[in-house]
Amino acid sequence: MSAQWLMRTLDFRGKNLTKVEYQKQLPRARLDVDGAMAAVTPIINTVRDGTEISVRDLGERFDGVRPTSIRVPHEVIEKSLAELPSEIRSALEESIRRVKIVHTAQVRLESTVIVVDGGSVIERWIPVDRVGLYVPGGNAVYPSSLVMNVVPAQIAKVKSIAIASPPQKNNSGWPHPTILATAALLGVDEVYAMGGAQAIASFAYGIASDDRSKMICDPVDLVTGPGNIYVAAAKRALRGKIGIDAEAGPTEIAVIADESAIATEVASDLISQAEHDVIAAAILITDSAKLADDVQIELLKRIANTKHKSRILEALTGVQSAIVLVSSIDQAIDVANAYAAEHLELQFVGAAQKATQIRNAGAIFIGRFSPVSLGDYSAGSNHVLPTGGCACHSSGLSVQTFLRGVHVIEYSEAAFTAIAQNVITLANAEDLPAHGEAIRARLETL
Repeated sequence: MSAQWLMRTLDFRGKNLTKVEYQKQLPRARLDVDGAMAAVTPIINTVRDGTEISVRDLGERFDGVRPTSIRVPHEVIEKSLAELPSEIRSALEESIRRVKIVHTAQVRLESTVIVVDGGSVIERWIPVDRVGLYVPGGNAVYPSSLVMNVVPAQIAKVKSIAIASPPQKNNSGWPHPTILATAALLGVDEVYAMGGAQAIASFAYGIASDDRSKMICDPVDLVTGPGNIYVAAAKRALRGKIGIDAEAGPTEIAVIADESAIATEVASDLISQAEHDVIAAAILITDSAKLADDVQIELLKRIANTKHKSRILEALTGVQSAIVLVSSIDQAIDVANAYAAEHLELQFVGAAQKATQIRNAGAIFIGRFSPVSLGDYSAGSNHVLPTGGCACHSSGLSVQTFLRGVHVIEYSEAAFTAIAQNVITLANAEDLPAHGEAIRARLETL
């Protein structure tokens, strides 16, 4: 391997490590969410105790622009849609159509289980009443994230949907016009010009008018959507006050590839995610030293002609990115399962068959014609996915995110009587005799 290569290399060849041992050696972005918590606490308190002017003040402080109001007027949203270039509108409409197809299949149906004659438990799926959907607006504009959040919420039949996105200096203090146009395409009219921790806090506590005579924004039950470290910290601080989807961290891509993979394509995929952020993570796991070298060469070639090359270079040379050499594809799969990438591409012979061995990944992309970029926009899958190794225990955003399972229990007199003594016995065993008395009281009135 050349000393001039861009990405550092980890060599696991000949090593038989456990999941924990792999995790200790695999790269991760270093995020100080606890430190960010200290920074967002006063922001959260300001929003909790303040009014609309407080949120506008915070927008001016952090985003450098002061919107004339927090809620975006209907006419501004409609104007953004009217001015949306036709090719972008068509692409968004097709993305929305495909995401609807995939997410409609996720709808949960009510089920009834007959436990015993006369005793049933119904599992009923009920949408949350109101959600706040966050769309970031830092290094790039993300109408695709808006689609990924709104569509499953609508399919889940959430009655009240609010959107927050940072105010933009170049758009008179309103969110990016493409975000506003996408909201209009999706039929959502409640959009707020607010970003960062103050947006999450505003969703949690609501926003009162300056004279406190009315609510500008009602509190929500659940907040979803990706954001920076301060958004993640605010979500952590307010979890319990509101439900959250996840504490989303920087984006990640891992690619498992063998000698059959095309180096230009692998390099392009690594670059595609690295352009998100300087702390975005890119990992290539391969059993081919030649492919590793070829990818390094292609990275150097392609980055030189890439728009965001400074950001990409910092991401690919950072501690969170690496090329990992392994002895076999089976070992590569073990490494990938330990890493639990947000996005995992499989570019090797027999990938479709081996894909069933992947246990930990936010989304899996099989073959050279299923790159992560396709999933980001128009595959129909959701791109709001677990990061930072959370794919070991968490799933991506879905219709289920916006639903709550509720059990409905109904027992007849006969079914109740048949199990009554069992309940009394268990209540006494737990030293909770009043639980048993609630059963006995009914037996005494029969």
